Amino acid sequence: MVFNTGAALLDAVVLSVVSREPEGTYGYKITQEVRSVLEVSESTLYPVLRRLQKDDCLTVYDQEYGGRNRRYYKVTQKGRAQLLLYQEEWKRYCTKISAILEGKSVSEGDR
Repeated sequence: MVFNTGAALLDAVVLSVVSREPEGTYGYKITQEVRSVLEVSESTLYPVLRRLQKDDCLTVYDQEYGGRNRRYYKVTQKGRAQLLLYQEEWKRYCTKISAILEGKSVSEGDR
């Protein structure tokens, strides 16, 4: 992707990926799903997961898988509320950017 991947966008994408699994999902799977749409490294994503956990948007638990512990992340109520805010803001942002790229004017009231 040629566009900048900011912290808010990463947070939104991670929360969206994690929210799809009611019981949570594990770190490697999250990184693979995020990397399928954004060019980011694992070393970038794990701090995002830790920050979202620290901000009470994610909870974490360990579960054994194949003789090893696998760390799972699950969206909290606060995380769901934050995701809704990101989704609403993303829709407004896309509408404005699309208008500009299509040569349309963005009215003062829409800014």
